[in-house]
Amino acid sequence: MESGEVEGKPAANGIHCWKSDSLLIENNIVEGHRYGIYLEFVKNSKIVNNQSINNSRYGMHFMFAHDNLFQHNLFDLNGAGVAVMYSKRVEMRENVFTRSWGNAAYGVLLKEMDDSKIIANYFSNNTLAIYGDGANRVEIYNNEFSNNGWAINMNASSVDAIISENNFIGNTFDLATNGNLKMKSLDGNFWDKYEGYDLDRDGVGDVPYRPITFYSIIIERNPGALMLFRSFFVKLMDKAESIIPSLTPENIKDNAPKMKKIKLEVND
Repeated sequence: MESGEVEGKPAANGIHCWKSDSLLIENNIVEGHRYGIYLEFVKNSKIVNNQSINNSRYGMHFMFAHDNLFQHNLFDLNGAGVAVMYSKRVEMRENVFTRSWGNAAYGVLLKEMDDSKIIANYFSNNTLAIYGDGANRVEIYNNEFSNNGWAINMNASSVDAIISENNFIGNTFDLATNGNLKMKSLDGNFWDKYEGYDLDRDGVGDVPYRPITFYSIIIERNPGALMLFRSFFVKLMDKAESIIPSLTPENIKDNAPKMKKIKLEVND
């Protein structure tokens, strides 16, 4: 067994920072560790142009880390991409989160965090791209979610999220929640499952889109129902619910769905 491993699994972190201010973590390749990058009680810092790959737990983990920016990073094949916990005013911009698969895998976990922004990121081929639990006043803007199991699962413990100008393409479920989620806005996204029309040709659908399906509500209450995925009964059930909504949340809808894919505003 090599140094730093426990029973074949890496025990150490690639980059570990504690009680620090104004750090610049830049241009690193961090691979095969327990946590790729671990930040605890770190503030006013930038994490830029790093690659965190194939780490056994998290590609990056924030704990009590306020006023930080991470930008232009790649998180690939990690047990989970990035966890942001008990932190405020964190900005995540122009990163790639991909191939985090498993029962507890996600691109980004938002746990008890406030007033943060997720802008112009790519989320692809994750079991769950963004999971929010106690994530308040979070802005999820101009991101692309493609080929994920769940694009966004935002618990009802999260309030006043803005989810706008994003692309949802090829995801099994675009949006899910476990209760009465209170959002500030869900308008202006592109949904590849949207079947509405645009008679005035202004690029915006003429009827609202409700991204939470009846089947996704059933799975939240009974995960075992996932085995019925792609069955004719499920398709019929969701189609009936889209025509005459009865159980899907009335307040969670995009009132201005875009008809074409939105260009991400990426800085060079």
